Amino acid sequence: MDLFLNGGIVLTSLYGRHCLTLQDFTAEEIKAILDLAARLKEKQKKGEAHPLLAGKTLAMIFQKPSTRTRVSFEVGMWQLGGFALFLSSQELQMGRGEPIKDTAAVLSRYVDGIMIRTFDHKEVEELAAFASVPVINGLTDLLHPCQVLADLMTIEEKFGGLKGVKVAYLGDGNNVAHSLLIGCSKMGLDIAVATPEKYRPNAQIEEKARANALKSGSRIVITADPVEAVKNAQVIYTDVWASMGQEKEKQERKKLFSPYQVNSNLVEAAAPGAVVMHCLPAYRGEEIAAEVIDGERSIVLDQAENRLHAQKGLMALLMGK
Repeated sequence: MDLFLNGGIVLTSLYGRHCLTLQDFTAEEIKAILDLAARLKEKQKKGEAHPLLAGKTLAMIFQKPSTRTRVSFEVGMWQLGGFALFLSSQELQMGRGEPIKDTAAVLSRYVDGIMIRTFDHKEVEELAAFASVPVINGLTDLLHPCQVLADLMTIEEKFGGLKGVKVAYLGDGNNVAHSLLIGCSKMGLDIAVATPEKYRPNAQIEEKARANALKSGSRIVITADPVEAVKNAQVIYTDVWASMGQEKEKQERKKLFSPYQVNSNLVEAAAPGAVVMHCLPAYRGEEIAAEVIDGERSIVLDQAENRLHAQKGLMALLMGK
């Protein structure tokens, strides 16, 4: 690991830790993850082996289906020399009522890390409380930290740095919006979130982000006006209007969120050369216009690819020794 980190200070601080929220990491620790991710990406592109987790195993618990989360973690562990074990809720006794603490304790005897993608954030917190190996939040209804690590990596690649870049997020004040608020405020990016009042971000998350911003110099705006949000923004970001479990609200949400669609007019209201991001899956013609997500301003596929590299950096630092 020292080949990548110029010493072991950050490694020591991250080894054995959980990743439930980026709020638990310092800006320096997040930067270390991103730096290692960039180096691992370069090695992968050059075909250079980097078995930092040789002999290690990651248990992947999925109570929500996924494309990018499963593939990126599974391929990432293989590229790091380890093994990823897919566990659906139907395959675990946890899905039949076994206490989470028992699942956590037993899996900790078998594996070197646990990734979980589920609905209730409290389940992830309980799993981490009783696990003796690192637990990684692959997504909950409250937060999506791994997505935002990839987002930050992508923005850094595009702009050559993070501090002072303005991100405008349009749409539901959901788990992605929450993790963007935390990640941007930690790393000194300005962020504006535009959403209807009914769907504004969680008040506690907003409070934490504003406290982070006082330290980093980040500026935070929460507004109902999408045009205000994108003014001077170099990055325009959106997500689906109805996430898994919210299908019954889809028509109501479609009416409320229609003014927040990322289309050509909105992109032109942002900073010259602004880029567009989406965490996927995307519904063209709803939260984003086809000509935007498939156009030259889109860096959505770069962002999706970086899920692999960012998570490799995270796993290597949490699980590697």
